[in-house]
Amino acid sequence: MTTGALEGLRVLDLGRVLSAPFCTAMLGDMGADVIKIEQPGRGDDSRGFMPRKDDISTYFINFNRSKRGITLNLKTGKDVFLELVKNVDVVVENFRPGVMKKLGLDYDELKKVNPRLIYAAISGFGQTGPYSSRAGYDTMAQAMAGIMSVTGFPGSEPTRCGASVADIMGGLQAVIGILAALRHREKSGEGQMVDVALVDVSVVGLSSVNQVYLTTGRVPQRNGNSYESSAPGGGYSTKDGYFVMNGSAPKFWAILCNAMNKPELIEDERFKTNSLRVTNKHELDAIITEWTKTMTTDELMDLLLPLGFAVAPVMTLDKVAADPHIAGVRHMFGEVEHPQVGKIRVTNQAVKMSATNPEIKRSSPLLGEHNKEIYLEELGFSEERFEEMQREEIV
Repeated sequence: MTTGALEGLRVLDLGRVLSAPFCTAMLGDMGADVIKIEQPGRGDDSRGFMPRKDDISTYFINFNRSKRGITLNLKTGKDVFLELVKNVDVVVENFRPGVMKKLGLDYDELKKVNPRLIYAAISGFGQTGPYSSRAGYDTMAQAMAGIMSVTGFPGSEPTRCGASVADIMGGLQAVIGILAALRHREKSGEGQMVDVALVDVSVVGLSSVNQVYLTTGRVPQRNGNSYESSAPGGGYSTKDGYFVMNGSAPKFWAILCNAMNKPELIEDERFKTNSLRVTNKHELDAIITEWTKTMTTDELMDLLLPLGFAVAPVMTLDKVAADPHIAGVRHMFGEVEHPQVGKIRVTNQAVKMSATNPEIKRSSPLLGEHNKEIYLEELGFSEERFEEMQREEIV
């Protein structure tokens, strides 16, 4: 096990469900000491999420690996939380804006006890603006950022991406903000607040499509698997499945025409330039699909890959998890050893590093698993005080 690039960094994780827990799991995989704080007796809501093994949520295990865990009631244990804050570098939370202020534990209060603190808040709509107090989840972000308006096929209903991409992008942007804030702190000695909104990160995720409207004034619509700005490209049916390709560059357009045994299309007036191919893409796609349906997906891969073509099969998740490149050499799936359910396969981090490669440091904590370790050994609380906190349900 490598030490991790962030060894020595201490993080308090107040996150729930996905965006903040994903952020802190990434920090933990990179070597940070992450302490997850949960409500006594209840814990993170995602402990009840599917899928489950032996009645334990593997969703929770995945997004809360590489962390230690304690319980603390923030309403009655404010003084305890402030003691924790004095000894950490980063606090991450994804409450609705205003919740931490009501508790008297917002950034303005926490920086009084730790001026070097980096405070990262992930929310649906951000800490400022007329929508800031709204509840905001992944679907709301995808809807209001425009992702759903351009996802799906022409004539279909607006469609949410099949995974919680706004939450994941939110966690990633929070990690970037935290690392940048830590770099600034190295130079200035000062902490700061990092404000990440799921809607904002979804707008950024749509940058290439946004640019169509910002440049031309045309509002992009649902376009299936085709590209807005180039052709041929997108998804095509085969004899036994589906594959995607991009053949818009002049070189590859010619290669494709020859592969289809239709060299005359190269100079066809409808398709001579990329802009013409985009304009006439429905005719073009019909010609290409007529050809691709005569071959299996593997046959097309075997034909086009050696020609340097950008092409890939559409794979189901079982194939992804067994793929020799993705699951094998790139090691995109790892294992955690959970004390109650044994080995659980989870998704690894995408970042690869030559000296301090991110890796899972430990399984997700049981509820309150590290209470004594942190409160007694690290904060130096007495047994009497700890027992009193238990009686009063502070922990």
